[in-house]
Amino acid sequence: MNLSPVNQIFHPRFKEHSVEVFVKRDDLIHPIISGNKWRKLKYNLLSAQELGYQQILSFGGAFSNHIHALAFACSQHNLQSVGIIRGEEQYQHNFTLSWAKHWQMELKFVDRLTYKQRSNTEYLEQLQSEYPNAFIVPEGGSNQLALPGMGEVITELNEQIEYDYLFTPVGSGGTIAGLVKADKNQHKILGVAVLKQQGYLTDEVNTLLEDSAEEYNKWQILNQFHRGGYGKYMPEDAARIIEFSQTTGVPFEPVYSGKMVLALLDLLEQGYFEAGAKIMLLHTGGLQGLGGMAERGLLNPADWPVPKHAPSQSR
Repeated sequence: MNLSPVNQIFHPRFKEHSVEVFVKRDDLIHPIISGNKWRKLKYNLLSAQELGYQQILSFGGAFSNHIHALAFACSQHNLQSVGIIRGEEQYQHNFTLSWAKHWQMELKFVDRLTYKQRSNTEYLEQLQSEYPNAFIVPEGGSNQLALPGMGEVITELNEQIEYDYLFTPVGSGGTIAGLVKADKNQHKILGVAVLKQQGYLTDEVNTLLEDSAEEYNKWQILNQFHRGGYGKYMPEDAARIIEFSQTTGVPFEPVYSGKMVLALLDLLEQGYFEAGAKIMLLHTGGLQGLGGMAERGLLNPADWPVPKHAPSQSR
């Protein structure tokens, strides 16, 4: 995987509020398994191979970036992959899962009640019995093995540029936990929760940080910028993200990275940042999700960088 570049971006709001803004372009690490998905999977895959496992099993929704990335990564590392998918089998031909099947992932569909058991010890033991050769990775790839991969972002940034704030979208908690642990209170790290919740993600991050959680005091998760919940946003939100992408020349999507952008713009208007602040945005990828959104008519493909369908689904 390539070292992701850091680009300074320009927007009238930045000059107006006397700040400099940069983007760590993790979306450019790889054309398929870009961003935090590769970072979190890296040591999971290495550990699975070192322990002699032949499969990786993990969890995700029918349009999951994690499932998409895992299927490809396993195909490249001669590992079988199994996806426990929340939803019905009718989803198997959608944009994301058609790619997963193209990369030979076995899809096992479960109802929402069963899916809620994905962290339950008894359910995990049942899956391990059903798939004895599988190394089980939690939803989103967020576990202890994800942290050193995400920590490499901090290592790279320390060699690339000086900055004051680091922004990241937060879904399952592994990304920000890895950043916080590696950063060691050097910078102010702000996580933008993309789902509607209060405190849950902070607890998840502290669990991942284990006994050292109390050592880290320069991070927080902002819960007020979810735009209504996971995958939800208003037309005016989409318009602001599109305008921001066109102005800066960096593509963002509305589920993860776009909510980070909107949080940045809102905080600027609120006077959150001191004059002269250097703000780093971590672009965590996820642009493949635009394919499924376009497929469902949730956005206009002319306004977004929609990726191509799997060969069997090409149009």
